[in-house]
Amino acid sequence: MTAPDATSSAGAPAASWRDSLAVYLQPRVLIVLFLGFSSGLPLALSGSTLLVWMREAGVDLGTIGLFALVGTPYTLKFLWAPLVDALHVPLFTRAFGRRRGWLLFSQLLLIIAILLLALTDPARSPFYVALGALLVATTSSTQDIVVDAFRVESLPESEQAAGMASYVAAYRIGMLVSTAGALFIVSGFEGTGIARQSAWMWGYVVMAAMVLIGTVTALVATEPEQSIRAEDALADYEPNPKKRWVRLLLRLINWILPRGLLETRIARAAVSAFVDFLDRKDALTALAFVVLFKFTDAFSGTMTAPFVIDLGFSRNDYAAIVKGVGLAATLIGGFAGGFVARRYSLATSLWIGGVVQALANLSFSWLAFVGTSQWALAFAITAENFTSAIGTVIFVAYLSALCRNPLHTATQYALLTALAAVGRTYLSSGAGFVADTTGWALFFVICVLVAIPSLVLLAWLQKRGHFETLGPVRV
Repeated sequence: MTAPDATSSAGAPAASWRDSLAVYLQPRVLIVLFLGFSSGLPLALSGSTLLVWMREAGVDLGTIGLFALVGTPYTLKFLWAPLVDALHVPLFTRAFGRRRGWLLFSQLLLIIAILLLALTDPARSPFYVALGALLVATTSSTQDIVVDAFRVESLPESEQAAGMASYVAAYRIGMLVSTAGALFIVSGFEGTGIARQSAWMWGYVVMAAMVLIGTVTALVATEPEQSIRAEDALADYEPNPKKRWVRLLLRLINWILPRGLLETRIARAAVSAFVDFLDRKDALTALAFVVLFKFTDAFSGTMTAPFVIDLGFSRNDYAAIVKGVGLAATLIGGFAGGFVARRYSLATSLWIGGVVQALANLSFSWLAFVGTSQWALAFAITAENFTSAIGTVIFVAYLSALCRNPLHTATQYALLTALAAVGRTYLSSGAGFVADTTGWALFFVICVLVAIPSLVLLAWLQKRGHFETLGPVRV
């Protein structure tokens, strides 16, 4: 998934509450809101919802853990982001424009991918399930790239904050629909006498139809005017790094790439953004911190659905408590994270977010001893989602602060969010084997301990004055 952020300058005049409310009703902001729903919808269909389907089908925990790898496209999407930015889609681009053409094309592919996944059977063919999930993740991450670019280019400065806030809220609602909503739909189909496997298939068919909300939005929207201006600015940009090793890296890239390739806009966008980021102080340490900060969440989150099912909770319990109560806790935690980020410095805020999101995993260890108590499950889910949202808001503020060059904001943000997904996709892929070996109570204690490397890097960056170079950050 690509998470957004809103920034504001320190000296901006305060708007009245009427103006603050009215901006959310602007047509451009509403377009971004519905696109946020379309972006949030597919993530769980190749993630937590799919894991529930697989566990009910009898797939072992080790295999379920490995399915975290199907999120690879969310990690590697920065590799084809320049392609999406530069190439035209035949017929679509001519009829709808560069951004809207890609939006409609990616949504069409996404619908097809979800329908293909609906036709698979986890009990009989886990390979085809993995292939279908990989297609969903690939088309979904491509849609994220386009939506991010469309959002940045279509909204004026006065509407950026409202647009991003709307996008985040709608993204969460889209995830709720594809988790709790999908599970309730599957249960409803089962209630009519349909076999479980067929119920899951029709549940995914309904989710594919939900993508049409984004398709209609793209048809109603207008092509951003900033697209051509940004394209011209990037065409004239020449990277000139200060660090010697970065200059050597740029020469190596020039030597490796075929002659004339760097003259293309695709290569220019990718190389310039990459070189520009590496040229800053402590860039490699910052990248390692980006990878590890949310790892504690990713490691535990991969096993949350199987854990709840194994404790004996029903599918509806999971939908209502884990996703329903969890969404409320996430939204409240988002406001709390914003308060923390405004009240304290960025470094201090990251310390608060990093510590609380790690310690919240102990609530699941406690739940493992309590057993099938709905109140205990609600408490554990509330604690985890509330603290995770605090960490996420602060982390997104940090990612946005790292993207300082307006020529490369989209590409660098895609790179950073892709790196942030490494923990969820690769480092957490062995979580199922760890849980199978240690048991649930000890597993979630280990989830707390895996946060330590990120906190060590945070201390190092703070000591090196890294956060002072980023300037003031407002969420």
